[in-house]
Amino acid sequence: MSGAAAIQLTEDGRLRHLLTTEGLGQALTTEILDTAESFVPVTRNEVKKVPLLRGRTVVNLFFEASTRTRSAFELAAHRLSADVLNIEGRSSSTTKGETLLDTLKTLESMHVDMFVIRHGESGAAEFFARHAAPGVAILNGGDGRHAHPTQGLLDVFTIRRHKPNVAGLSVAIVGDVLHSRVARSDIHALQALGTQDIRVVGPKTLVPPELDALGVSVHHDLRSGLADADVVMLLRLQRERMSGHYLPPGSAFHRGFGLNEQTLCYAKPDALLMHPGPINRGVEIAAPVAYGEQSVILEQVSHGVAIRMAVMAMIIGAHR
Repeated sequence: MSGAAAIQLTEDGRLRHLLTTEGLGQALTTEILDTAESFVPVTRNEVKKVPLLRGRTVVNLFFEASTRTRSAFELAAHRLSADVLNIEGRSSSTTKGETLLDTLKTLESMHVDMFVIRHGESGAAEFFARHAAPGVAILNGGDGRHAHPTQGLLDVFTIRRHKPNVAGLSVAIVGDVLHSRVARSDIHALQALGTQDIRVVGPKTLVPPELDALGVSVHHDLRSGLADADVVMLLRLQRERMSGHYLPPGSAFHRGFGLNEQTLCYAKPDALLMHPGPINRGVEIAAPVAYGEQSVILEQVSHGVAIRMAVMAMIIGAHR
């Protein structure tokens, strides 16, 4: 178990922080999903608010830009009635020589209850968690190649709503696994729910060999990787994290590992199609299937708010 997994739980096994899906275990993962299920109706009500975090303060501290993820966290906190402050690291005093630790301690002095951290360096969220004051919670909004736990949880939440027997499914994770924090979070979340058949699929340059240690099977051929899969989870090609030798031109990648109406047929006829977004159309996925009958991509976006509400409520709502 990684250091992040070890420090995110209290002595009695409750969430103190959320840094990774690794080590959550079946009971706690299921509790998060069940709590999120209870919040789904709230997101559809005429008045989309509950008072669980009234008087609490949540800071979205994003050193790496992501409008989609930040908006989901912000909306989740507002729907729980928390006060929310958004800070972009590039425009904060960290660009003037202030360290991460300085930023944390300065904001803590304003009596913040939770920080949502997004950072380009792996381990940044764990750093904050190790230095946070007692009673201050850290929620990892994505750190480097390491983890994106709420994305992993919303993915398995979406799967469970369509295919409740998650343990018995065959799940194929396709694309840029090497640079993907989402892939690792999905793998740990699926394994917590008992899924045995997890496959990673992609060119050799984008699938790290050490993934064997995670108990997944590695495929460098799309047909074999998708054969009879129940779920196809595509990953975004992260061009910003790679140099040219990793990646063939977009059209060549699509010919080998892109999903279209023909290659989707390798999977089961009722297979779910997923993608964390944003989509590179014509590269990892063709436009006609992106929002076709098997796609649950828009559901993933919607469920992301409920999952983040659940995690926030379980961590800082429990102390009220």
